Amino acid sequence: MTYVVSDNCIKCKFTDCVEVCPVDCFYEGENMLVIHPDECIDCGVCVPECPADAIFPDTDAEATPQWLELNAVFAEKWPNITRKKPPMPEADALNGVPGKLSDFSPNAGEGD
Repeated sequence: MTYVVSDNCIKCKFTDCVEVCPVDCFYEGENMLVIHPDECIDCGVCVPECPADAIFPDTDAEATPQWLELNAVFAEKWPNITRKKPPMPEADALNGVPGKLSDFSPNAGEGD
């Protein structure tokens, strides 16, 4: 099992989760984070830290094959992030807005 970041992270990018990750398996895109499935140790400490409730175990219905693939692909392309940063400017307003996949950016973030 691994954990997966889903669409509610898009345009929010709260980074509370990366601060508690004991294995630094988060990677930063321009407008969301992903979890590297081969690095995640399935501890789950990131789940309650996510203000957007965007992290799910891969066995959850929210962790569709599309999100599993997106996390795996972009964890290989984006830089690692291990420190908390400010969320995106519209994070609070967009937290919980459904269907944000169309706003997904494949561009890399800054990382650490």
